[in-house]
Parts: sequence; structure tokens; C-alpha cells
Amino acid sequence: MKRKRRGDADVFRITGARQSLDDDVRGRQRRYVISMVVRAISVVAAALLWNVERHIAVVALVLGMFIPYFAVIIANAGRENVRSLPSTFTVAPPRTVIAPPPRTPRETDVPGEPAPAGNESPTSDSTPPTV
Repeated sequence: MKRKRRGDADVFRITGARQSLDDDVRGRQRRYVISMVVRAISVVAAALLWNVERHIAVVALVLGMFIPYFAVIIANAGRENVRSLPSTFTVAPPRTVIAPPPRTPRETDVPGEPAPAGNESPTSDSTPPTV
């Protein structure tokens, strides 16, 4: 958003700060005045076209009746929230913990005994094989 200030210097808005109250009020007043000018034109058009084109005059009259309602609602809307400004706070992505693979039970495993590691056989060398 680029704005002109003293001495025709370019001023750029680079922060997430809200619009100043003076600028906000000035913008709402401008929208209200434009709405009232459109209303005045539509009422004058309705008066001028009443005997010429009654359908267009009725539409202009209805427009002139409902514009003040919407103009007041828009003018009294107040300060709007700032839309889609970038966040200055970044959250680190959560770290995932890699769990060990689930242990599959073997037929030779005895509950309460640790499982053999690597290429070891479930039988120990100190015990003789059974015949």
C-alpha cells in the first residue's frame, strides 16, 4: 500500500499496524458521502422520469429509499480487523519420535526371558542338545 505524505515522498506501509483513526474516519465519511450523492441522483431521476418512464422512476425511487439504510450501516461499521497479515511469530514444527519396530513373538521365546540378539540360537552352548 503506497501513500503520499509531506513533500510528495513515497511512504510504504510495511508493518502490521492498523490504519490510523483519522484515515479510518475519513474513509468511512467518503463512502457515506458517495452513497448520499447516488441517493440524491436517484431521487432526482425518479422525479424527472415519473411521467416519462414510470418503471425506471419507481426503481430509482426504491433505490433512493434503501440507500440511506445501507450507507449508515456501512458508515457505522467501525474499524475493520486487519486481513491476512503475515505472522511475525513462527512455530517450530513438532518433532516426531521414531519408535522401534514392534517385536514379534517367537515360538521359542519364554515370557520373562530376553530375546536372543543377532544370530544367536535360542539354545546355549553350555547345555547339551536333547536326544
